[in-house]
Amino acid sequence: MKTLSKVITLSAILLALPVLADSNTDALQQAADHHVRSEQNKNRDQYRNPVQTLAFFEVTPKSTVVEISPGGGWYTEILAPLLAAHGKYYAAHFPADSSSDYYKRNLAAFKEKLAANPIYSRVELTAFAPGNSSDIAPAGSADVVLTFRNLHNWYGQGGDEGMVAIFKDFYKALKPGGVLGVVEHRLPAEKANGEWTRSGYFPQQLTITLAEQAGFVLEDSSEINANPKDNADHPKGVWTLPPVMRLGEEDKAKYQAIGESDRMTLKFRKPVAQ
Repeated sequence: MKTLSKVITLSAILLALPVLADSNTDALQQAADHHVRSEQNKNRDQYRNPVQTLAFFEVTPKSTVVEISPGGGWYTEILAPLLAAHGKYYAAHFPADSSSDYYKRNLAAFKEKLAANPIYSRVELTAFAPGNSSDIAPAGSADVVLTFRNLHNWYGQGGDEGMVAIFKDFYKALKPGGVLGVVEHRLPAEKANGEWTRSGYFPQQLTITLAEQAGFVLEDSSEINANPKDNADHPKGVWTLPPVMRLGEEDKAKYQAIGESDRMTLKFRKPVAQ
């Protein structure tokens, strides 16, 4: 019976996968168009540009990918179908043994999401939190480690030293030559000497400096996720903008016209020579 169950599950996964793509861009687009994705999440593609972003970070259907802090699974809905047949997807979510109610609620919701569709049956759940010693993936196994809009949260918990330790965890998980892809709300350089730590934005140069201290080399940057309408100067920080809209109806049209935040998109490389 167990063998039959595995066959049925595998068949369900294969039927849910995109058809064979002619190129990596096609494969990424098919994953982004996958029926498992909610329309609400698809509507945010105009700001998050997942196909272009994943292509820039060299993600392919055969990649071993670790996503750090996947939250509610926005990128999970793309990465799981993309990697189901030939790749590997580690979702490094909150630790199961955490005493934080917030961590517990979010992890439970993510597990419920994974259980709801067979396309997620090959997602491997691992643990990550600042200061947590758990491995996000086997050492030297990952082609790509991805983090989306997390740096500002981590920095508030550990500062420069804590961030370098986090980047070292990513470094450990990657193969030599592997890619660390970082997307984050970008603080304008001229604001970096002010009080920015509670704004939700993060300095691009500080990101580069801390990653380099962990051993990474900045290989490239992209303006895929840039938004020149966003000056990062809002009453409630980045959460003033969509999708959070923390001011509610106050100046709603103004912030909707700006759209989601201006974001840095940085590609780091773990050197081949160790």
